[in-house]
Amino acid sequence: MTQDHSPPSTQERGDRIAKWLARSGVASRRDAERMIAEGRVRLNSAVVTHPATFVDAGDIVQVDNTVVSAPDRTRLWRYHKPDGLVTTHRDPEDRPTVFDSLPPGLPRVISVGRLDLNSEGLLLLTNDGELARRLELPSNGWIRRYRVRVFGVVDERMLASLAHGSEFEGVRYGPIEAQLDSAKGDNAWLTVSLREGKNREVRKVMRGLNLHVSRLIRTSYGPFQLGTLQRGELEEVTGKVIREQVPGLMPAKSQRRA
Repeated sequence: MTQDHSPPSTQERGDRIAKWLARSGVASRRDAERMIAEGRVRLNSAVVTHPATFVDAGDIVQVDNTVVSAPDRTRLWRYHKPDGLVTTHRDPEDRPTVFDSLPPGLPRVISVGRLDLNSEGLLLLTNDGELARRLELPSNGWIRRYRVRVFGVVDERMLASLAHGSEFEGVRYGPIEAQLDSAKGDNAWLTVSLREGKNREVRKVMRGLNLHVSRLIRTSYGPFQLGTLQRGELEEVTGKVIREQVPGLMPAKSQRRA
């Protein structure tokens, strides 16, 4: 195990272990650092005690006593999440998870953000925690767009007012673009677009307008679209598209694989 003492040149070293774990798709770098603090990570059989530990070629890394494969090239998938699945690797209530539903042969992946149990639509999956972190950054300013079916009387003026920000139950929400697409009786379909994405934001804001969300489908996340993906279907994003949308992330990995 190589600790961060007087460092040689960066060309002679591997990655810090939290970054290495993120690139391996175990977790985000922040979550990997938490795993290290909890004593769950071993390097060559020794418990890792500091995130400034480097992993070199040939080292054996374990998380929870399971050997982690070395990072592969960065990969990203679009997945049409059905409702009824939780976006977590382990569910204390033993409910079915997104990751249980994925086809065999897929590398270990993590999600970019989450969709709750009753939500469906576009979920991005990647084998690289660094990419996941980059895609989740608020500084991207990426729009997340949803088709939302609601029950109740829709006040279009109240919908329009959401564009200036809103506050419900003591929580402040950023600007939301919401428009009425169609209505039949007490049921209506809306298109809702936002950049912030707090936990269950769409449902909570709609509840603040006395509207009950009966269906919520994410149709896009930044430049990535749900498109014609069917429920449960998975499609890989090309490396070219990843490089175009996340500049600076891919070249180093491409060189490692050359």
